[in-house]
Amino acid sequence: MRYFMIFAGGGGKKDNLEELREGFTTGTCAAIATGAAVRMIFMQEAVFKESVLTPSGKRIETEILYPEFTEREAGCAVKKDAGSDPDVTDGILIFSSVSLRDEPGIIIDGGEGIGRVTKPGLFASPGEAAINKVPRQMIREAAERVAEEYGFEGGISILISAPEGREIALKTFNSRLGIEGGISILGSSGIVRPMSHDAIIETIKLEISVRKATGVKTLSIAPGNYGSEALKAKCGIEPEETVICSNFFGEALDEAFKAGFRDIIIAGHPGKLLKLAGGIMNTHSKNADCRMEILAANAAFFTDDTGLLREIMGCSVTENALKLLEKKGILRKTMERIADRGIFYIRDRAREYGDINIGMIIFSFEYGIIADRRFV
Repeated sequence: MRYFMIFAGGGGKKDNLEELREGFTTGTCAAIATGAAVRMIFMQEAVFKESVLTPSGKRIETEILYPEFTEREAGCAVKKDAGSDPDVTDGILIFSSVSLRDEPGIIIDGGEGIGRVTKPGLFASPGEAAINKVPRQMIREAAERVAEEYGFEGGISILISAPEGREIALKTFNSRLGIEGGISILGSSGIVRPMSHDAIIETIKLEISVRKATGVKTLSIAPGNYGSEALKAKCGIEPEETVICSNFFGEALDEAFKAGFRDIIIAGHPGKLLKLAGGIMNTHSKNADCRMEILAANAAFFTDDTGLLREIMGCSVTENALKLLEKKGILRKTMERIADRGIFYIRDRAREYGDINIGMIIFSFEYGIIADRRFV
């Protein structure tokens, strides 16, 4: 996909569009560095270029820095390239140190600058390195692929580190989520898309325009890849047909209304969609949070258990709050009400455009689809 940044021209000049560049995630960095490190052990020579096939289907090749190796150990680094995205991890070094073992199996852990999970409900258990599921799989597959090339059937230990990670983590929300001591190794597609405000809004407008021009009747919108996958599973809508709006629900909806769409489905995790139920249309945590307040307020319609509501208010991770609702037996009722409230606020935003059919699908990583309110 191509991305554009708008620059206003002065002195009567027309605005122009400058194409923005995609980058790659810290997960891709870790996988490439791991593949190169394993390769150096078997080749017994330095590797200066390595590639990996990302989950998005794009192959990324980049330079290998600081290659070192011995007979059974090796290490190197890859420089994070966020493209045109204003990412706090842009330019940092992600190292992978690997060692061969006689026992089969891949062991992956985090070293210096990689955060540790301290609370349940995240993508890893408390005490584990903050390496997300998709990057962990990418790292594993990179090591296995090279080992297979050289006929190695033993085990490999992998340590991912980021020397600048502890300092950079102070600029993120990791500590609030329960990740301490460093950054997280993230990425669901392996690719970083430019996410500056002007760029993403222009991309959203272009995508909606394309959908309209190609005859799409029902527009699907999701904040990210997980939402688009939920739409495919539930509605059969292919991910490439879904408009990814990031945190900019309001802008995406406005553009959809202007384009003439009258049937719109929104899908995503409650971590984002909860905010719509409070009328919050830019879901970035810097603008507003209130997830637990909104969740507790809606749960109160189905329980008099004030202790439960206080527990929900004390949660820092949405999935933990969902577990409390599921245990009480009111998860789906609560989430359906939240979806209905989100639809109410969206319809209110669209009132000048007449009748708009809004559907909303909310899913949980643990419980699957927990609200399906299509065109209610």
